[in-house]
Amino acid sequence: MKFKLLIPVLFLFISSTLFAQQPTSEILNEAYKQATLENKNVLVIFQASWCSWCKKMDQNINNEKIKESLEANYVIVHLSVLESKKNTHLENPGAEDLLKEHNAVKAGLPYWLIFDKDKNLIGNSLGSDNQNMGCPSTKQEIIDLKSTLKKTSKLTEEELNLIGEVFYIEKK
Repeated sequence: MKFKLLIPVLFLFISSTLFAQQPTSEILNEAYKQATLENKNVLVIFQASWCSWCKKMDQNINNEKIKESLEANYVIVHLSVLESKKNTHLENPGAEDLLKEHNAVKAGLPYWLIFDKDKNLIGNSLGSDNQNMGCPSTKQEIIDLKSTLKKTSKLTEEELNLIGEVFYIEKK
């Protein structure tokens, strides 16, 4: 009888462990180690499964025209936050605290931060208007994105312009 009770309890424990998201502190520690080894900065992107602009941001970052340039300059990590009640299991423990620490809980998603390998904040997704540009797409947001990337990377003007082209969405 005890054995029959033990199996469901063991199953619940194993399944909750398997599907639990990695804590933010672990993700960031691994990213900082990699950034130190590779002499890069860390780009932290806050996202949620329901966020279409988050998906667009990932699509742009992974565009074959710019992916290699971005990965040569940044260790890119994603943190899931602000999920719907049914998807809170997708959130990385501690991610919302980091978002709060940077006064960005109400800024909208995606929101991103750039840290140097010593954990100093050196850039974020706030544009020249002090609003979250999220996944930049307008002319001004592209100017702001390129400015932030220029300050936080070794990207060339050519690479920055290509990044701008990938992110820009012409309004009709």
